[in-house]
Amino acid sequence: MENNQEIIDSAELNMMSTISHLETELAKIRAGKANPIMLKGISVEYYGNMTPLNQVASVSTPNSQTISIQPWEKGMLEEIEKSIINSNLGLNPVNNGESLLINIPPLTEERRVELTKIAKSESELAKVSIRNSRKDANNKIKALDISEDLKSNLEIDSQELTNKYIIKVDEMFTLKEKDILTL
Repeated sequence: MENNQEIIDSAELNMMSTISHLETELAKIRAGKANPIMLKGISVEYYGNMTPLNQVASVSTPNSQTISIQPWEKGMLEEIEKSIINSNLGLNPVNNGESLLINIPPLTEERRVELTKIAKSESELAKVSIRNSRKDANNKIKALDISEDLKSNLEIDSQELTNKYIIKVDEMFTLKEKDILTL
């Protein structure tokens, strides 16, 4: 019977991974408020290696419209500035010789609607991934050499798991949408 439960556990691990990925993707969508996560994907050349920004500098938000980047080595200022400009995030850091400041302008209504569509798209991709995990689990269940009743029960478990994670995705999207549309 343990082998049967492993199929469900494996599907749940995949679904949890999808939720984690969605959290990361939604965090990258800026809602008009400064957030250090906006710079998460940026890497900087540091002694010949591409290194994540948060490993060469302190990134903070002194207020809701500003991101402050304080490099641990002053010589990294220009390299960090260059990486941010080349990141295609549309951010323009201001170098004051000690740190970088990035002003996050308020979003226009049109941009808010556009960002909501992007968040919705990410949410839909997450739902597809969750449904694919269910499909994989159901295919494994069908291949098991057990009674039809046991297969049916496992498929019900798989569907309940899917429903739980789809609801979670919807909740995450609703929160992000509210965050984006709130002035």
